[in-house]
Amino acid sequence: MQEVVMALIAGMVVGVLFSAIKLPIPAPPVLSGVMGIVGVYAGGQLYQWIIERFFS
Repeated sequence: MQEVVMALIAGMVVGVLFSAIKLPIPAPPVLSGVMGIVGVYAGGQLYQWIIERFFS
């Protein structure tokens, strides 16, 4: 849980800094960005499951 809180704080600091110096925020659109992250995580988990199920 501490990692999640630290990541949130780091993201907020970056967002404030980018906004303060008038740069576009370095993040994809909200829903597509979240779905991309979920997809990467799910793919990694699926790979581990396949390896453990069929090659162990």
